[in-house]
Amino acid sequence: MLSAQQLENYITQHLSCEHIKVLGDDGTHFEAVIVSGAFTGKSMVQQHQLVYSALGDRMRSEIHALSMKTYTPEQWNNKS
Repeated sequence: MLSAQQLENYITQHLSCEHIKVLGDDGTHFEAVIVSGAFTGKSMVQQHQLVYSALGDRMRSEIHALSMKTYTPEQWNNKS
């Protein structure tokens, strides 16, 4: 079973993140907040594709569902 910490580690191995927080307690369903400079100038769909790319085949095998909120560092710093 996959832990939230393992999922965070998988993402940060392939995507530079200024902030990341993954929650999930059943091993297959997760929620994530991810802040990365790599998201700058990209649409939300493109941002999510970067995260999926960082996870690779794990999205097909280990992770059943991943709900995520993605932000550029500027968006994160201006978030109320």
